[in-house]
Amino acid sequence: MKRIAILLALVVAIAAFVHFDVAQMLTLANLKAQQGAIDAAYQASPAKVAGLFVLLYVVLTAISFPGAAILTLAAGAIFGLGVGLVLSSVASTVGATLSFLSSRYLFRDAVQARFGDKLKALNAGIERDGAFYLFSLRLVPVFPFFVINLAMGLTPIRVWTFFWVSQVGMLLGTAVYVNAGTRLAEIQSLKDVASPALLLSFAALGLLPWAGRAIMNAIKRRRVYAGFSRPKRYDRNMVVIGAGAAGLVTSIIGATVKAKVTLVEAHKMGGDCLNYGCVPSKALIKSASVADTIRHADAYGIAGAEPRVDFRGVMARVRDVITKIEPHDSVERYTGLGVDVVQGYARIVDPWRVEIKCADGSVQFLTTRSIVIAAGAEPVVPPLPGLEGSGYLTSDTLWDAFSKLDRVPEKIVVLGGGAIGCELAQAMARLGGKVVQVEMAERVLASEDDDVSALAKAALEQSGIEVLTSHAAVRVEGAGDARSLIVKGPQGERTIGFDALIVAVGRKARLSGYGLEELGISTDRTVVTDEYLATEFPNIFAAGDVAGPFQFTHTASHQAWYAAVNALFGQFRKFKADYRVIPRTTYIDPEIARVGLNEREAKGQGIAHEVTIYHLDHFERAIIEGATTGFVKVLSVPGKDRILGVTIVGEHAGELLGEYVLAMKHGLGLKKIMGTIHAYPTMIEANKFAAGEWRKAHVPHRVLGFVERYHAWRRG
Repeated sequence: MKRIAILLALVVAIAAFVHFDVAQMLTLANLKAQQGAIDAAYQASPAKVAGLFVLLYVVLTAISFPGAAILTLAAGAIFGLGVGLVLSSVASTVGATLSFLSSRYLFRDAVQARFGDKLKALNAGIERDGAFYLFSLRLVPVFPFFVINLAMGLTPIRVWTFFWVSQVGMLLGTAVYVNAGTRLAEIQSLKDVASPALLLSFAALGLLPWAGRAIMNAIKRRRVYAGFSRPKRYDRNMVVIGAGAAGLVTSIIGATVKAKVTLVEAHKMGGDCLNYGCVPSKALIKSASVADTIRHADAYGIAGAEPRVDFRGVMARVRDVITKIEPHDSVERYTGLGVDVVQGYARIVDPWRVEIKCADGSVQFLTTRSIVIAAGAEPVVPPLPGLEGSGYLTSDTLWDAFSKLDRVPEKIVVLGGGAIGCELAQAMARLGGKVVQVEMAERVLASEDDDVSALAKAALEQSGIEVLTSHAAVRVEGAGDARSLIVKGPQGERTIGFDALIVAVGRKARLSGYGLEELGISTDRTVVTDEYLATEFPNIFAAGDVAGPFQFTHTASHQAWYAAVNALFGQFRKFKADYRVIPRTTYIDPEIARVGLNEREAKGQGIAHEVTIYHLDHFERAIIEGATTGFVKVLSVPGKDRILGVTIVGEHAGELLGEYVLAMKHGLGLKKIMGTIHAYPTMIEANKFAAGEWRKAHVPHRVLGFVERYHAWRRG
């Protein structure tokens, strides 16, 4: 009601100004014609005329009505330079602030709700440098002030900041018009005041803050590079350290745009994903899934049986899968694409020099315009007493260790309840191991919603895993065949014997061994970068797991584009890394896939949301497949179909999520998904049915009531 009242007041005010033809009164000719009468009135009652002038100026500015320029001239003509400048400056600022507040109250929430994801970068910039931007705009009179007032009201800039910056920023332009008004008789048109030369002068003034910022940035750069000698020429345009997902994509982008790029890798091409992570783990999970299908074949009308697991054969298949994918990331392929690949250890000597200790024992020094750090991550090993000599395994080391075994270790303990721990625990249990999973938190997959975590735990337990949440590892005891992990839970300490202990408590960025410490590059769990992925050295960038904030192969590849382009072309234009739509999948059975916010995050951040859930137990293709466990959960803006986030639990959840990733990336709502034809019967139809559930919750009952009466009338 308050918004409606304000809108009505604005409409009435504008209507009144139009009805009384105020615009015709606020002309230079009319001001000259009425100057004598106005002067007489001012001499008779100075305070009254000054008050009416300020009131008229404030109202005109507040409702964004044209005429401020004439009133500013009138201020000089009536009150003189000193008083006229004070009155018009204060009135214009107060009116502008009222216009700003009206825009904020009436429209900001709606605009931010509709376009908030697209405005994040702008909002962050305004919060950080709003005064700077506003001051620049106020100095350039070619920007209509009423547009600035309304636009700034939609941003998070503080009211006081808007007020004082507007006061200072408009002062010079106001002074020019007031001063011109003191010589009103000499002015034939407004062009005599705002001449092209004057406008250009103001524009130059508006550029002064930007020039100042550029100078300050140049000074900062000089300080950062102080003490280092810049090469006169460079061997390379870019040196990339690390040949995982981020390094491979960065180097190939550089080579594609004809830059001279050297890619340095100390171990295996393809990095963690190919050799220790995504590829081998998913190959293992597939074999485990086949074993589980055989075990439960009776659900499909086929006699079930306990599978004979040839564990050496399973691990041979894992190696074979890696071997088949290796050529995609090989030295030969990248060399053929124009990348200079060097196998060895790289160390950053200074901002433009890299030392490479090559695999053949030689040492190579390269000068380079830019450096991209893509050193990846490694498993976290907790400081657990007795762990060091226990023969523990990690997601990096278990592949070589398991490839030497003829059978699955009988007793396996998995330490950690995150995505890696859950995937490995379920796979090893399905292949025949007796698995105990230990998680210190109250839930597995603690970053997911409670219902998702509960479903994941149930799935793990159904696979035969003993899941111990709220249990902390205390120490490791014994040796050889008598090793055990001591854990402490709600019921006290417990001893768990194991043949294999897999430590999967997380991964950390690789931050040592390649010169960060010596150069003084800041680290805080990851290499510290700005929004352009640059370190404090503007020509040194980081991408992938070493930079964070996500540890996904697809995010590393995504960041690589920004790192490469900013490193090679940043002197012309830089691009901020975009993390608005980042999908993720945990490959247990059923899969858990998510993009955007979940309920836990939305509540924690105070973001208003609606929740729509479509359960798969009534979904026809899921019934056909015998895969009815799970759901599609969509978070949307209250009353709108704009998607804030989606969590899918179910078979092929990672594939189903793709439609929502596309929708969120390109601003498509649930109505668009519901209106899209999906082939029947396919799993992806679940997305359409989830959108249908949202539609049911937003049925226009009042409209349908009218429609019902219409049909009744049509029947007679």
